[in-house]
This record gives sequence, structure tokens and C-alpha cells, in this order.
Amino acid sequence: MLKSLHVRNYVLMDSLDVTFPEGLIIITGQTGAGKSILLGALSLLMGAKADAASISEGADNCVVEAEFDVCSEEARQIVEDNEAEWDSGHLIIRRVVNVSGRSRSFINDSPVPVGVLASLSSYLIDIHSQHQSLNLADKRFQLSVLDHYAGNGDALEECSATWRKVLSLRHELTELNGKLSRILSEKDYNEAQYSQLDSAGLKEGELDDLEAEQKQLANSEEIKSCLFQLEESGIRTDLKDASRLIDKLSRYIPSYSSLYERFESSKIELEDILDELSDANGKMELSPERLLAVEDRMSLLYGLMKKHSCNSVEELIEIRDNLSDLLFDSSGLEMRKDALESDLSEAEHHLTEVSARLHSTRVAAAPQLSELIEKNLHFLELDNAAFEIDLETADAGPSGADAVAFKFSASGKNPVDVSKCASGGEISRIMLCLKKVMAHYTNMPTMFFDEIDTGVSGSVADKMGSVICEMGRDMQVFAITHLPQVAAKGRAHYLVSKTDGERVCSSIEKLDDEHRILELARMLSGSSITDAAVANAKSLLSESVNNLG
Repeated sequence: MLKSLHVRNYVLMDSLDVTFPEGLIIITGQTGAGKSILLGALSLLMGAKADAASISEGADNCVVEAEFDVCSEEARQIVEDNEAEWDSGHLIIRRVVNVSGRSRSFINDSPVPVGVLASLSSYLIDIHSQHQSLNLADKRFQLSVLDHYAGNGDALEECSATWRKVLSLRHELTELNGKLSRILSEKDYNEAQYSQLDSAGLKEGELDDLEAEQKQLANSEEIKSCLFQLEESGIRTDLKDASRLIDKLSRYIPSYSSLYERFESSKIELEDILDELSDANGKMELSPERLLAVEDRMSLLYGLMKKHSCNSVEELIEIRDNLSDLLFDSSGLEMRKDALESDLSEAEHHLTEVSARLHSTRVAAAPQLSELIEKNLHFLELDNAAFEIDLETADAGPSGADAVAFKFSASGKNPVDVSKCASGGEISRIMLCLKKVMAHYTNMPTMFFDEIDTGVSGSVADKMGSVICEMGRDMQVFAITHLPQVAAKGRAHYLVSKTDGERVCSSIEKLDDEHRILELARMLSGSSITDAAVANAKSLLSESVNNLG
């Protein structure tokens, strides 16, 4: 239930602090006093779009805050999933709008996205405005009423989840078929490309080795000539002669002994080098055949690199492996396709099964709900009214495979689509009956009626007030009304008024018995309150209190 509402700088409400009791709460006020502003403030808390125009003139921001007591496990899940404190169902919801039009939202002082408020709203309050009667023509709304009455909540969740799964599998299968089609259309080309690269026997670093070998083979004659000249140069003899001379000098000059040792060490290294060069000369062969083979191999690799627009053998290897994966993937995709088709068939079968269960409960509930609505319409002085609920087969969807049609006839003959035949007053009464049923079967904690009694008067208005009052015995109900017959119902009565000063402001206050009588008298007689109107108001209020017991 809604325990309190606190508003700062919202439109014409500079400051508002009001608490609310349980049961039926009546809200009245002259046209333009600010009742719609009150609804706007509540709508803002329920996630409605923020607008800088809602900030009072001269203020930097507006703040709307409300306290709720909630006992819904679904609401608890939403709160805790968004890391806000549940506090045993005591929720303080706050929305702050700044001059830029941006807003911040809080649950028990924890910041949350505004979308969380919208998700939570259906577990807090149901606002029925004058314009919501248009929902009566909405087939989804009609089906929702029937499902609430039939207790199809769990089956609907199952159906919706199954429908989402079907859509997901269909989407995945469509994408996979498209990919498979592309792969298959290019399969022959990809196989040829892969075969050519695979048969090339590509190896990492191979081109560098080939280029080095080609350079050596192409210059093998010059290399061999250089090696031969080094071998025949007499360097070895010169080294021996130099060694002998340094040794001889060291006998006369002892300090040359270290020079002799250094020379001998260097001579050993030089002789090793000469030995390697001699071995290389012996192994060096002039091979035009090998040179031709190396150049052919290089030409093949260069050609493949040009064909595939790459700069290295490593890139060619990557292309080859990708083609291999692609060709293999087609087999894997075929297996995945088979699995998806099987999953989709199973999901569609499950959807058909759930839809059949929903259909069965709807078929059983439709005449019962029709009878209940018809009975309530008769109470609201549509004595001959007939109300029927027809079910038709529809394409499968998140709510099953049924379409519903509410049919109505004020005379009781030949009921037709309710949106085509019901007057404004009849629509108000039908919506009230439907809301009564939904409130009973959905355990809605708080319901807000904004002039649902539009288009009715007299005894009908009195009976509509009785229906609303009856709903208030089991839940918290707010009723904004211009009809005294309705305003006399319930135990709490609040007046919305507008005051003039430096600027126009709206306020709301709870009326005591005396002021409540005066407000009812005003509603009965207008701005000039007569003694007869006061007496009539006292009578209405006394009768209402007696009915409440």
C-alpha cells in the first residue's frame, strides 16, 4: 500500500507531505485544482518520462518520494537484483529531476536505473485514468483480464519463455542456413584454393632459407674461386715464419715472450679458419640443377603470395589453415543445423502443448467470467446487459494461440464487439467491473481510479461507489471523483485545492467530518452551499458510514 507521498517543486506543488490510510481513499477538488498533478507525481515514481517542464518556476529541481509497504516476492526479486535494500518490503522510492530534464532514481537510498521503477510499478500501484477506458478495445488487455481470472500466471510465464526460445532458435537457424548457403556456394572454389596451398607443403621460414641458398648457388663459381685463392695464398707458411721470428726475438728481449704467446693463440684460431675454408672449398659443388630447383620453388611461393595478396609464407599458412577450418566448419555446421532443427521442433511442440493448456483453462473460465461481469453490470443498473467472451484461434505467440473478443449488448440481444457499441457510461461501468475482477485475482496492493465514474450519475454513481468501496475492504483504493455519491464512500477524504499568492500553488489535505460534509455539499450544489445541500451531504455520509459498519 501507499503510506505517504512527499513532493517538492513539482509543477504547482511547492511542498506536499501527506500520509494515507488503508481502505478506500476519496480525492476531490474543483476542476483545475491539481488532481492531475498528483497523478503526474505518482506516474513519475512509476518510471514515466522525466521533463524539466515539471519543475516549479524558479526551482533547481523537483523531488517526488513515496513510501510503500509491499509483500510481493516478484517485487523483492527486482529490488534485490538491483542491489537495493528490501527492508522487509518497506520501500522508499524517490525520483529527482533537474533542470536539464535528466533524473535520478532511488530505492531505499540506493541509486537504480529508472527502468527498475517501471518494472516495479505493477507490484505497487495500478493507475486507471479516464483515458485508460480505451484499453477496453485492446485485445491484449482483454486476454490479460481472462488470464488473470483463470489463474494462468505460471502457464503464461512458461508460454512466454517457450516463445522466446522458439524465436531465438528460429533466428539462429536462419543465420546458420545463410552461412551454410554461402559456404556451399563457395565450396568448390575453397577446396581448390586449399588443395593448391596444401600441396605446396608450406613451411615457416622456408623462403628465407631458399633466398639464402639461391644467392649462394647463383654465385658458387666466384665463391669457389675465392676459397681456392685463400687456400693457395701461402698464409700458413707466412704464419709459421712469423712465429719462428717472434720466438727468436723473445730470446733476446724477454718481454716479447708475452707477444709470442698472443701470436700463437691467434695463429691457432687463424689455422682453424683456414681449415674450415678448405673444407668448404672441398664441399662446394657447382649444381645448376639445384639452383633451378630452388628458383622454381621460390617462384611458386612468390606466385602464391601474389595470388593471395600476402607478404610471407607464414601468411599463406594462415590462409591455408583458415580454408581448412572453413571446409571442416561446413560439416560442423551441418551437425549444428540438425541439432537446432531438433531443438526447434521440440520447442514448437512444447509451445503447442502450453498453448493447448492455456486454451483449455480459457475455455473453462470464459463463461464464468462473462457471468460474473454480467452480474456486476446488472448491479450497476444495466439490467438487460449481456456480456460474452469469445475465443478464436490465432497465430502462436507469447500468450499462446488464442484471440479473445469481449462482446456487449445493453439490451441483451445480439452482443457485438464492446468497442463498437458501448457508450461512455457503459464503458466506465464495464471497466470498473473488470478492474474489480483483476484486483481480486492479482492481489494488487493499491489501485488508483481517476474519474472512472465519468458519464454516470444518480443511483448508478452511488452503486459504482459501492463497488469501489467494496474493493477498499480488501485493498487500498484511491478514487478521484466529481460525484458526491462516490465521494461519500470510504473513511478517508482528501481535498485538492489551489491557493493564490505570489504564485498559484496546489495542495492536498485530509478533511475532518465537518469539512467533509461541506465538500460534499459543494459537490451537490456548486459554489453556493445551501442548507439543503448540507443536509443531503450529511445523509449521504451517514448512509455510507452505516454501510461500512
